[in-house]
Amino acid sequence: MNANDILRKLTSRKFIAAASGFVAGLSMVFGLDGNIITSVAGAVVSAASVVSYIIAEGRVDAEGVKNAIEDAQQAADTIKNSADNGQMFE
Repeated sequence: MNANDILRKLTSRKFIAAASGFVAGLSMVFGLDGNIITSVAGAVVSAASVVSYIIAEGRVDAEGVKNAIEDAQQAADTIKNSADNGQMFE
C-alpha cells in the first residue's frame, strides 16, 4: 500500500464519518454537552465531504488533461509522420 492509497482512505467520507462518530462517543463519555458534540461532528463531516469532493474532482480533471495531452501528442506524431513520408498533400 503506497502513500496515495493511505491518503485516499484517510480522506474518504466513510472514514471521516466513522472517526467523528468515535470522537463524538468519547466526548459524551467524558461529559461534553450534546449540542456541542452534534455541532462539531456535523461541521467535521461537512468539511470532509467538501474536501473529498475537491480532491476527487481534481483527480478527474488531471486525468482528463493527461488524456488530452496524449491525444494531442498522438495527432502531432501522425501529422509529423505523414509530412516525413511525403503524404501530407496527397
